[in-house]
Amino acid sequence: MTGHKVVSQEEWVKARVAFMAKEKEFTHLREQLAEQRRQLPWVKVEKDYAFQSDKGTVTLADLFQGRSQLVVYHFMFGPDWEEGCKSCSFWADHYDGSIAHLAARDVSLVAISVGPLDRLNAFQKRMGWHFPWVSSANTDFSKDFHVWATPEEIESGDTFYNFTKGNHYGEHMPGMSVFVKDDDGQIFHTYSVYARGLDPVNSAYQILDLTPKGRDEKELPFPMAWVKHHDKY
Repeated sequence: MTGHKVVSQEEWVKARVAFMAKEKEFTHLREQLAEQRRQLPWVKVEKDYAFQSDKGTVTLADLFQGRSQLVVYHFMFGPDWEEGCKSCSFWADHYDGSIAHLAARDVSLVAISVGPLDRLNAFQKRMGWHFPWVSSANTDFSKDFHVWATPEEIESGDTFYNFTKGNHYGEHMPGMSVFVKDDDGQIFHTYSVYARGLDPVNSAYQILDLTPKGRDEKELPFPMAWVKHHDKY
């Protein structure tokens, strides 16, 4: 923070305007990527997944809640865990405020974990969250979308994460998947994103990127070493 270049207001505005040209270029590129993302092909979901929820057993179709689009956050929470992943919790802290706005644009958002429903509920209550959260403990859903690998698969190298064979963070990995349901009730998988690709949906990180120190993670043993559950700061 010391020794940074300090200039007059006039010089600052000149530098800021020059940099804004790069920001606008990035914005236009981001819009182009978003359009290209929407043009990606779809895959029909053939399996009948059954999740455990507060309303009992529900299907993937039920999670749409009457809307045509569904965003699933693959929340890292193992079968024997007492609390959710700190990093996933960091992301999840941003979801409740988005629910109503997403619904207004025909989108439902739900978190899905392999952990048992009672532990998910207990942790959600502790965190003060209200977004829908269901358990995939009795289905292949988390495995089919490559966010859960067995110790045997990891040992043999038979994993596939972030579209890379042999890649994994551990048994449980974060991600986000998107689905659409047509007028006939058919469901299609349209998109999935993992790892650093999840950064844009974390508004705290986007705000930190505006500050002089940025994310300030370069000296840490790993990027999110500073993150805690929000009730532990």
